[in-house]
Amino acid sequence: MKCHKCGKSMVFVKGINFNEYKIGGWKCSCGEIYYEPEQAQKILLLNKLKKETIRAKLGKIRSNLIVRLPKDLENALSLQKGEDVLIKVEDHGFRVVPA
Repeated sequence: MKCHKCGKSMVFVKGINFNEYKIGGWKCSCGEIYYEPEQAQKILLLNKLKKETIRAKLGKIRSNLIVRLPKDLENALSLQKGEDVLIKVEDHGFRVVPA
Protein backbone atom coordinates (compact mmCIF):
# COMPACT_ATOMS: atom_id res chain seq x y z
CA MET A 1 0.00 0.00 0.00
CA LYS A 2 1.26 3.46 -0.85
CA CYS A 3 1.08 6.42 1.51
CA HIS A 4 -1.31 9.12 0.31
CA LYS A 5 0.77 11.77 2.05
CA CYS A 6 4.29 11.07 0.74
CA GLY A 7 3.84 8.29 -1.85
CA LYS A 8 6.21 5.81 -0.17
CA SER A 9 5.36 2.16 0.49
CA MET A 10 3.70 1.45 3.82
CA VAL A 11 4.34 -1.55 6.06
CA PHE A 12 1.58 -3.59 7.73
CA VAL A 13 2.02 -3.59 11.52
CA LYS A 14 0.07 -5.41 14.22
CA GLY A 15 -0.60 -3.78 17.58
CA ILE A 16 -1.16 -0.14 16.63
CA ASN A 17 -3.02 1.78 19.37
CA PHE A 18 -6.54 2.81 18.39
CA ASN A 19 -8.98 4.10 21.04
CA GLU A 20 -7.33 2.11 23.86
CA TYR A 21 -7.26 -1.09 21.74
CA LYS A 22 -4.51 -2.61 19.63
CA ILE A 23 -5.32 -3.36 15.99
CA GLY A 24 -3.51 -3.92 12.72
CA GLY A 25 -2.79 -1.23 10.20
CA TRP A 26 -0.27 0.31 7.82
CA LYS A 27 2.52 2.65 8.90
CA CYS A 28 4.65 4.90 6.76
CA SER A 29 8.10 6.26 7.55
CA CYS A 30 6.61 9.79 7.31
CA GLY A 31 4.39 8.99 10.34
CA GLU A 32 1.11 8.47 8.48
CA ILE A 33 -1.03 5.59 9.82
CA TYR A 34 -3.96 3.78 8.19
CA TYR A 35 -5.93 1.42 10.41
CA GLU A 36 -7.41 -1.89 9.24
CA PRO A 37 -11.00 -0.80 8.43
CA GLU A 38 -12.95 -3.82 9.76
CA GLN A 39 -11.14 -3.80 13.10
CA ALA A 40 -11.51 -0.04 13.46
CA GLN A 41 -15.25 -0.23 12.69
CA LYS A 42 -15.74 -2.89 15.40
CA ILE A 43 -13.98 -0.72 17.96
CA LEU A 44 -15.99 2.37 16.99
CA LEU A 45 -19.22 0.36 17.27
CA LEU A 46 -18.15 -1.08 20.63
CA ASN A 47 -17.35 2.41 21.96
CA LYS A 48 -20.77 3.62 20.79
CA LEU A 49 -22.53 0.69 22.47
CA LYS A 50 -20.65 1.32 25.75
CA LYS A 51 -22.37 4.71 25.97
CA GLU A 52 -25.86 3.27 25.45
CA THR A 53 -28.19 1.16 27.52
CA ILE A 54 -28.80 -2.00 25.52
CA ARG A 55 -32.20 -3.63 25.69
CA ALA A 56 -32.28 -7.40 25.20
CA LYS A 57 -35.22 -9.80 25.13
CA LEU A 58 -35.60 -12.89 27.23
CA GLY A 59 -36.99 -15.98 25.57
CA LYS A 60 -37.56 -19.57 26.53
CA ILE A 61 -36.63 -22.82 24.81
CA ARG A 62 -38.18 -25.75 26.66
CA SER A 63 -37.10 -25.26 30.28
CA ASN A 64 -34.16 -22.92 29.48
CA LEU A 65 -34.38 -19.13 29.68
CA ILE A 66 -32.35 -17.47 26.91
CA VAL A 67 -31.06 -13.92 26.40
CA ARG A 68 -31.40 -12.60 22.83
CA LEU A 69 -28.76 -10.00 22.03
CA PRO A 70 -29.04 -7.26 19.38
CA LYS A 71 -27.17 -7.75 16.09
CA ASP A 72 -24.91 -4.70 16.74
CA LEU A 73 -23.66 -6.25 19.97
CA GLU A 74 -23.10 -9.58 18.23
CA ASN A 75 -20.99 -7.85 15.56
CA ALA A 76 -19.05 -5.62 17.96
CA LEU A 77 -18.02 -8.55 20.18
CA SER A 78 -17.62 -11.06 17.30
CA LEU A 79 -20.07 -13.46 18.96
CA GLN A 80 -21.28 -16.54 17.10
CA LYS A 81 -24.02 -19.11 17.60
CA GLY A 82 -22.86 -21.93 19.88
CA GLU A 83 -20.01 -19.89 21.37
CA ASP A 84 -19.52 -20.05 25.14
CA VAL A 85 -20.03 -16.96 27.32
CA LEU A 86 -19.46 -16.41 31.02
CA ILE A 87 -22.25 -15.21 33.29
CA LYS A 88 -21.11 -13.32 36.38
CA VAL A 89 -23.68 -12.81 39.12
CA GLU A 90 -23.42 -9.36 40.72
CA ASP A 91 -25.24 -7.66 43.60
CA HIS A 92 -28.23 -6.45 41.59
CA GLY A 93 -28.12 -8.59 38.46
CA PHE A 94 -25.65 -10.34 36.22
CA ARG A 95 -23.11 -9.62 33.50
CA VAL A 96 -22.52 -11.69 30.36
CA VAL A 97 -18.99 -11.66 28.90
CA PRO A 98 -17.37 -13.60 26.05
CA ALA A 99 -15.44 -16.65 27.29
